[in-house]
Amino acid sequence: MTDTDLKTRPADEAADRPAYAKIRQMNRGGYDRDLAYDILDKGMIAHVGFIADDRPMVIPMIYGRIGDTLYIHGASTTRIIKKVGETAPLSFTVTLIDGFVVSRATFHNSMNYRCAIVHGAAQHVTDKGEIEQALITMTDHLMPGRWDESRPMLPKELKATGVLALDIEHISTKVRTGPPGEDAEDLDLPIWGGVVPVTTALGAPVPDAHVKTDVPAPASLQAAQRKFL
Repeated sequence: MTDTDLKTRPADEAADRPAYAKIRQMNRGGYDRDLAYDILDKGMIAHVGFIADDRPMVIPMIYGRIGDTLYIHGASTTRIIKKVGETAPLSFTVTLIDGFVVSRATFHNSMNYRCAIVHGAAQHVTDKGEIEQALITMTDHLMPGRWDESRPMLPKELKATGVLALDIEHISTKVRTGPPGEDAEDLDLPIWGGVVPVTTALGAPVPDAHVKTDVPAPASLQAAQRKFL
């Protein structure tokens, strides 16, 4: 088994972290912020955890990052916008799947992956300039340059959209690489073992019925295809 050891900082640097933000097993975990930001910048969807009506909720959301702040948005009437108060705790996870790890024994089946886990507190964004910059960032995160290709947002659309900022208080990573960890006595069994790579890619764009024949696919889609190779 060849898991990459990601201990990029001494364990004692995690001593002042709250228990929920500490890594239980360091053989796959680390606190490398650059690695975590690389995962966040390459991800498509975040799973965001919050409390609503005294119940834990986790929902998938599009996001964007500016420095040490993550932005998410939704209709102003949605739970996460309407019911999450200022400084409410949020958890935020992005996972990239790199391969199925197929063992001769199902006990050792796994996945190769890269995961960034963020803990922070929600802040409702009210400044119009920051709201616009956050929306630009979230739009261009998936399709670089798409904001400038689109018509401007209408005032009623901006009014109907809520934006939350999540200042990154604690961040960690978890990564697995390599082949399955097999028991020595299983290696001679006539059963296939190994890794099936998983590749994320965007297909050719399919225009809707209203696109005129002389309108080409925009540069933002080509940029997105390059980004998610």
